[in-house]
Amino acid sequence: MSIILKSAKVINAESKHNGTKQDILISKGKIQKISKSIKSSNVEEIFIKNLHVSSGWFDSSVSFGEPGLEERETIKNGGNVASKSGFTNILLNSNTNPVIDSQTDVSFIKMKSKDIITNIHPVGALSLSSKSKELAELNDMKKSGAVAFYDYKKSIINPNLLKTSLLYSQTFDSVIMSYPLDRFVSNNGVMNEGVVSTFYGIKGIPNFSEEIQINRDLKILEYSAGKLHIPTISTKESVELIKKAKSKGLDVTCSVAIHNLIFNEDKLKDFDTRFKVSPPLRTEKDRLALINGVKKGVIDMVTSDHSPIDIENKKTDIDSALNGTIGLESFFGAMLTIFSLDETIKILTSGKKRFGIDDSIIEEGSKADLSLFTTNSDYTFSKSNILSKSKNSAFLGMKMSGFPVGIVVKEKHMINE
Repeated sequence: MSIILKSAKVINAESKHNGTKQDILISKGKIQKISKSIKSSNVEEIFIKNLHVSSGWFDSSVSFGEPGLEERETIKNGGNVASKSGFTNILLNSNTNPVIDSQTDVSFIKMKSKDIITNIHPVGALSLSSKSKELAELNDMKKSGAVAFYDYKKSIINPNLLKTSLLYSQTFDSVIMSYPLDRFVSNNGVMNEGVVSTFYGIKGIPNFSEEIQINRDLKILEYSAGKLHIPTISTKESVELIKKAKSKGLDVTCSVAIHNLIFNEDKLKDFDTRFKVSPPLRTEKDRLALINGVKKGVIDMVTSDHSPIDIENKKTDIDSALNGTIGLESFFGAMLTIFSLDETIKILTSGKKRFGIDDSIIEEGSKADLSLFTTNSDYTFSKSNILSKSKNSAFLGMKMSGFPVGIVVKEKHMINE
């Protein structure tokens, strides 16, 4: 069905229409016409007050649960949450039971997500069962649609496994992801090792448990070459390490989770398990360094690091609670509390090329891959804004001023009513 976005303000730096209000006619999967006023019969018109449109948003770290952990989230509902939250493309982690470590597993994800409007790109496990002992079927998973390989939130214990994967992945041009944590140094810590953990006598996770792992991985990358992505860094020194590696010409990218840009370790003073995440919330000094790293382009992507956790495993004592917060629904509004609108859209549309995902600009003849949103919708994020099956949001009670409206992808669209 053809649709017209009525009086939508274009936010797309690469488009000649950037900053202007336009009617946008979409038909047969493409932008057919952009004009101040378009009139057409038998066309669905979408008119929303203060409607804005940008090229499609991208999230590089999303978890659902299916297969095996459907009580947390299903692919169908999770995919619809991503659509209503404004994301046209997401990377789906192998945060499942069992993990996605074979061609058949990747095919299952592709099959289950074929009717979802958001494009879901599976991330295969790097090692069999994510145990860091033996490489999984990387090339076979790539052929089935996996865009990268990552043992979700688990460090690659064996450095030779990382070296081998970086060398091997060059034969089929794929990205290897390595979680930045030395698990022996972190030693089952609960929160950042600092003032709060010391005051309450809780086992902390020191900054250097992340930094020595990044330093090791960068040394291996310098030797082996290949494409390395370091997900969700959290410390000032990590930013400096990656900045130095990029200056040497190493093919490395990294991301940071939105909650590590918004909150610091003080949120754990009341043992609120909604703020127990991995990597942990760090100091205010680290938080500000991360924001600066994003603005300077050292950090390539900001992610929701969306991680649904069922109430039994989240609303419990601080030691027992699982790490993670959902973030898709609150991502855009949270971003606007620290970045300008133009900065936010630039960040939300970055990173696709790294994983071989096509991008587009808002011009006539371009494919329809659009995110819709408003910017003057002042509200407090509440449970009514949560669309996910799990409700473990660290952003509840936060004041926001931007709201995701939905997406248009090819011939389909979904609106967040």
